[in-house]
Amino acid sequence: MRTLVIMRHAKAEPAAATDHERELTRRGHADAAAAGAWVAGRGIRPDVALVSGAGRTRQTWEDVAIGAGWDLDLAAFDEALYTASTEAAIDLLRETDDAVGSLVVIGHNPTVSYLVQLLDDGEGDLEAGNRLALGFPTSAVAVLSYDGRWADLGAGSASVVAFHAPQG
Repeated sequence: MRTLVIMRHAKAEPAAATDHERELTRRGHADAAAAGAWVAGRGIRPDVALVSGAGRTRQTWEDVAIGAGWDLDLAAFDEALYTASTEAAIDLLRETDDAVGSLVVIGHNPTVSYLVQLLDDGEGDLEAGNRLALGFPTSAVAVLSYDGRWADLGAGSASVVAFHAPQG
């Protein structure tokens, strides 16, 4: 069984010289660290993290990794994830080496929320599914369970087993 953790970047400044350069707010840093602690508290330790190349996703990864006690070097930063459609994001995930048992993905909305909805088979944790249906705010994290090769990942092939969103 594989674990797929999909996260939306933490709260970012509303503007910067470019959208790509936007950085996290103080709240964003705190929420990302709390999300990392939550994921680690579920016993999840990723083999790899696939992170969008944008400033706010890079900072989110750093805070998540620190909050979880993970090695920062687990991250692969991918510019394609910054602008990826849901279909393109799935294609990126399908390229994951089958030796990877646990993968963290940090990206942007609406792609990450659509990705979770597309992958979910509806057979997972009912409470997590209900909370997920209320939205996918910044720093939201969905944990999915997947039994298959990464290359075969597709619609309805994984189960949402947990969901976390920051308070307030």
